Amino acid sequence: MSQAATAPANDAGEGRAPVKLVVANKENTPFVPGRRVFFKYRDLGVADATQGRMRAQVMSAISGMTEPTGWHIHECEAQFVYVLRGWVELEFEDGTRTRSGPGDAILIPGGMKHNEIATSDDVEILEVSVPGPMATKPCDPPAGMRG
Repeated sequence: MSQAATAPANDAGEGRAPVKLVVANKENTPFVPGRRVFFKYRDLGVADATQGRMRAQVMSAISGMTEPTGWHIHECEAQFVYVLRGWVELEFEDGTRTRSGPGDAILIPGGMKHNEIATSDDVEILEVSVPGPMATKPCDPPAGMRG
C-alpha cells in the first residue's frame, strides 16, 4: 500500500480524526474490485488516509464500453471526475449531455441521476468521492428520457 504519515493537528482539524499523508505511485497502489467490468480501478490510498471521509481512484479502460451503464445514482455527497486520457460521454437528469476529454472535469452531486453512454477504448479517469464509500444504485430514467 502507499506510504502514510499522520499530519500534525491544525486549528481547522481539531475534533476530527487526523488525515495521513499518502504518496501513491503505480508500484504501491493496488488494483481493487470496482463497479464496472470494462474498467480496472487503482486505489490511491485516500480512503484509508482520511478514515473514509474521501476516496480517490484511477479508473482505466480494459476495453471501451459496449453499451451504456443505464441510469443510476451514487449514494454520496459528491463524485468528482477528471479525465486524464481518452473521453467519456455522460447524460444527466437535467438534460445535460457531455463528451469530456483530457483536462475536463465534472462534479456530480450525490443522488443525481446519470448514465454513462460511451467511452474511448483508452479512457483513464481520476474519480474522487466524498465521503469515501459510494454505493451505486440503478434507477429509472428521468421523465421524458430513454433508458
